[in-house]
Amino acid sequence: MRRYYFDVREDDNLQTDDEGRDFSSFAAAQGEATVSLAELALGTMAKHGADHRMSIEVRDERGPVQTVKWFEIERLA
Repeated sequence: MRRYYFDVREDDNLQTDDEGRDFSSFAAAQGEATVSLAELALGTMAKHGADHRMSIEVRDERGPVQTVKWFEIERLA
């Protein structure tokens, strides 16, 4: 088991995960980050609209291992 931490970035704000969670594989941690971001983004977009940047930055005890980003919507007019 390996411990992964999921730091949530919304626009310029970063909320760090000090506890982390144990996963049996990197793929399992990646899946958790993807699902968590989708759930978080749906709730946030319902409150604040689509003009919002979000990501989950995954790290382990050695440092960053992955960033999962929510898609970006750019208004042109």
